[in-house]
Amino acid sequence: MELDEIKQVSKELEDILEGFPDVPKEPMLQKVKNTENQPEDEEAAALDSEIDDQESEAGEDLELEPDLELEPEELEPEPVWDQPESRSQEAVLLRRADERQEARKRKRENFANGILRPGDRYLAAFLVPVVIMVIIFAQRGIFPFGDESFLRTDMYHQYAPFFAEFRHKLADGGSLLYSWNVGMGVNFAALYAYYLASPLNWLIMLCPKGYVIEFMTYMIVLKTGLAGLTFAWYLSKHCRTRDFGTAYFAIFYALSGYMAAYSWNIMWLDCILLFPVIMLGLEQLVKEGKGLLYGISLGVCILSNYYISIMICMFMVIYFFALWILESGKSGRDFVVSGLKFAGYSVLAGGLSAAVLLPEIFALQMTASGDVNFPKTVTSYFSIFDMIARHLPIVETEIGLDHWPNLYCGVAVLLFFLLYLGCRQIRVREKAVYCGLLLLFMASFSINVLNFIWHGFHYPNSLPCRQSFIYIFLVLLVSYEAYTHLKETPRSHVAFALGGSIGFVILAEKLVDVDDFQFYTYLVAIAFLALYGGLIYLYKSGKRRTGTVLLAALALVSVEAAVNMTVTSVTTTSRSAYVKDNQEVETLTRSLLPADTFYRIEKVTRKTKNDGAWMNFPSVSLFSSVANADLTAFFKTVGCEGSTNAYSITGSTPLIDSLFSVKYGLYSEPQEGSSNLILIRQEGGTYLYARRDTLPVGFMVPSDIDYSWQRDLGNPVSVQNDLCGLIGVDRVLEQVDVENKEDTARFTPETAGMYYVYIANRKVEQVDVSPTGESERSSKKFKNVNRGYLLELGWCYAGEELVLKGEDESQSLNAEIYHFNYDALHQVYNALNRYPLQVTSWTDDSLSGVVNTDQAGTLFTSIPYDKGWTILVDGVKMEASKIFDTFLCVDLTEGTHTVEFRFEPQGQKTGICITVVCALILGIIAFISVKKTPTSFRW
Repeated sequence: MELDEIKQVSKELEDILEGFPDVPKEPMLQKVKNTENQPEDEEAAALDSEIDDQESEAGEDLELEPDLELEPEELEPEPVWDQPESRSQEAVLLRRADERQEARKRKRENFANGILRPGDRYLAAFLVPVVIMVIIFAQRGIFPFGDESFLRTDMYHQYAPFFAEFRHKLADGGSLLYSWNVGMGVNFAALYAYYLASPLNWLIMLCPKGYVIEFMTYMIVLKTGLAGLTFAWYLSKHCRTRDFGTAYFAIFYALSGYMAAYSWNIMWLDCILLFPVIMLGLEQLVKEGKGLLYGISLGVCILSNYYISIMICMFMVIYFFALWILESGKSGRDFVVSGLKFAGYSVLAGGLSAAVLLPEIFALQMTASGDVNFPKTVTSYFSIFDMIARHLPIVETEIGLDHWPNLYCGVAVLLFFLLYLGCRQIRVREKAVYCGLLLLFMASFSINVLNFIWHGFHYPNSLPCRQSFIYIFLVLLVSYEAYTHLKETPRSHVAFALGGSIGFVILAEKLVDVDDFQFYTYLVAIAFLALYGGLIYLYKSGKRRTGTVLLAALALVSVEAAVNMTVTSVTTTSRSAYVKDNQEVETLTRSLLPADTFYRIEKVTRKTKNDGAWMNFPSVSLFSSVANADLTAFFKTVGCEGSTNAYSITGSTPLIDSLFSVKYGLYSEPQEGSSNLILIRQEGGTYLYARRDTLPVGFMVPSDIDYSWQRDLGNPVSVQNDLCGLIGVDRVLEQVDVENKEDTARFTPETAGMYYVYIANRKVEQVDVSPTGESERSSKKFKNVNRGYLLELGWCYAGEELVLKGEDESQSLNAEIYHFNYDALHQVYNALNRYPLQVTSWTDDSLSGVVNTDQAGTLFTSIPYDKGWTILVDGVKMEASKIFDTFLCVDLTEGTHTVEFRFEPQGQKTGICITVVCALILGIIAFISVKKTPTSFRW
């Protein structure tokens, strides 16, 4: 390529000199001929060819590192052709050609002798985070390196069970529309949209059943590496560079404080890795008018996780206007056209995910998150100074109810941000725009109203500042902009920035008073800043080969990111404890299936509220953000545990078990005393019991029972007894004497039986129950008592004294104790089981049966109400109704009826149609773009 350039310069000079007849042309021609005859090293020639190919592909000069570019002061001014000194003009051209040749020679030398090539930047951006995560896993003893697992927070309680259920459905060919295995029956399409919609999750089909935990764990590792890769790709395209330095900033993006805090939240990670692609897509739309990359990447992002995509979409609107402020030389008409394209491609992106998103929207309207309560006052959580200090390494991450953002992305950003502000090569307008965006996010972290808006018009239930990855992206972007101008940056600026960043750390040590900061945090930050300063000095001075400096920088970046991730992330739990009874439970539950009728099973000694999904059996409890709010309210009304996004069988009495059709129970120890339980089978340390007097999934009730049953009595015992009175039977719960004294209650049963406790004081959060004297009974600890559920003491023997004590001595216990009457339960069963629904068949999303009734009434079912249900009575579609504000029911006339229930998520058909139309439109746009520019098509 050098020869071609010299020939081109020669031709241009000859054309120019056409107007100067007295100037001889032979010297230039002779120069070219001499160049042609020079021997060329074969390796250099091959390298030149490689560089030429890369330049041709990139459409720009190859940039290995900033120091390989020609300095502005090294270049002569452009020649002025109207000067009479034509020979000096020719000399200038020749000198410029020589300088260009010398620069390329330097590039070859660095390319050939350097350890790191520009093309390695993508490999480093992907592999370094992956290797660091794997090393940390090995150090933690995470399987297969030990017996630990990376089951943290929701990954333990929700993601593992839901992934297991997803895999079970794929392996067995089950329906993805509905599941009986959790929450008494849930809209699985909504569950999928919220937790499982990542296209990568379909790879779980290839995963053996016993390794679901490992599938999630190492999918996190893969997505972490992909986040680094996409960020490096973005920087390369955004800055039009092939600089290896993009890998440094990509590593910090992949292993940021956000990832340290939330990497276990696998359902968010697709959005994190797609965000750089979406950003590049929007920049292409504004600058070049090409919106395909933006539309498709945003569509996949929304499909993968709609929640984080809400924040991304909000920022896209802001960033669109920011990009237009940065654009110059474009008219108002250009702005309108670009705005319409932006709106159009954004709508197409949303439409592309409509098949998954629309059913989710309808489902969320039934959750506790369906209501919006905008804050009435404006408050601030903390100061900007304290927030900036969150950039320091090994600061404990925040995932609780405090509002602290997780902002760490390499301590060097403190230094580079100051360099960015002082860089003369960066436009003031650009600095103003990006600094404005950063200030907006700072305000959003601290001000409650902005925090509320960013989180989809809801306050987050723990896991604060979920949009902070966007802030980290912007900080790293402006830091890299400063990095690209290091060679031109005066040493005085570097010294000032280094001193300023170290000074900030010292000041933070004095002023920040937060428990998340340890004394060594500041020492480590100063040490790494000093090391970065030393590398910059070597880089600018040229005292070390560039390749050596690059390698040293990579090592330093990797060490810092690894240290921070090791200290602040990857907590573990025992894998063997999580899976220890899996085989036993599977053996016992499979012995009940396939069943000729429908009943539910509950694991009494459970790991999570979603054990039914984890081990694939029909169950009652649920912990999920798509939990039905009406069902949660009903659970709390009858004395079961319920919260904002969960409800469980905890606190249920045999009456509630019967109403919910819970016929089987899995226990970790034998159950003695109760005549209501029948041992069916034992497998290892797990016992399967059947419960007498269990009602079927559907049965006839009087049509006015919905209005007659008083459910707002305040005490769940009163609510259950009121139902018994309405049916015309004895009370199932009988109050007994108890001695209450401040935070303690003493109780001695007069007769053996099942006993329950109700704590009227909702300020009591924990109660310990222990026997007095010599007793084989072990102590029990009840948590979250303030949720108002009944405490099951279990089978108590006559004369056995029990002591109940609250954890908070300042709160009176006010305990009420009740004895359960099994004879009354039998009466309830006989009264409600007169006209049962005899199930003839059931699948994942349907249930059929026959009812024979001699009087008109309402068929009650313990199926949670959802508008997606269709009811056919004798083949005729009937209107589905809601009973007790919770369950599915249908009115029936006297006689024998065949009843069929079919489920299809509300909005699914419409969503599929929208998705197909939007996909076709995007496909047509892509086809037209290829036809117009077949050889140079770009997204």
